[in-house]
Amino acid sequence: MLNMKPSIVFCISLFVLLGGMNTCFAQIVNVESARMQSDTTGWMGNAGVSFSLNQSVKQIVDIELDNHIQYKNKKNTDLWLLLTSYGFQKGGTQNFVNNSIVHFRYNHKLNPWLRWEAFTQLQNNLITQIRSRFLVGTGPRFKIFSTKLFRLYAATLLMYERERENTTPQIMHNDIRNSSYISFTITPQNGIEIISTAYYQPLVNKISDWRVLNQATVKVKFGKHFRFSLLWNYLHDRFPAGSAPETTYTLKSGVDYEF
Repeated sequence: MLNMKPSIVFCISLFVLLGGMNTCFAQIVNVESARMQSDTTGWMGNAGVSFSLNQSVKQIVDIELDNHIQYKNKKNTDLWLLLTSYGFQKGGTQNFVNNSIVHFRYNHKLNPWLRWEAFTQLQNNLITQIRSRFLVGTGPRFKIFSTKLFRLYAATLLMYERERENTTPQIMHNDIRNSSYISFTITPQNGIEIISTAYYQPLVNKISDWRVLNQATVKVKFGKHFRFSLLWNYLHDRFPAGSAPETTYTLKSGVDYEF
């Protein structure tokens, strides 16, 4: 596989993942926190797991698995990125999938401060009553400021969104949204990263229908290949699906293995 062209590898991987997963996919994917900042070209990636146990009326076990693979060409002008996430939750004797995501993104460097991106994504979230959501979009990404200690990026993309709600009767949406974000990364010392990203996603033809997400991640490296991560995720959807709440948030920790 290592001798294959990256575009072929990613197409095969995406086909297998989409074909092998049910139509059950988190609301907004924070790609910024997943990017691996490195001058190294070729293949990179990580795999992570997070776990939580909650005892109330029922004992609830929550496990989430994340995988990230990226390829950067030798000229450092093209980046392919594949993200997958699978969440499993068990409450008492009931098992169900909470959410899962497949996200593929291509990034092309036009000059030192501008890149052009294109992406596609398939996801669901049963808690927020999203049975399936398909996205495809493109747009520019700007490097506003970059030093060894601090990096600042912004982007504004246009995307098509096809969404099926997990309601009775089922409701379908076919929309065009703007997806803009601003992201900063602080590296106070080697092995420690603090990443914060804020997204704003309004409908193009109905600006009052919008979603915002703020995600903050702290990553601390220990050993040669391992990182401890702490993630805070806040989402507000002005018009959520069905009877789902407008605001949801999570705080989780986990361990990533980098290769």
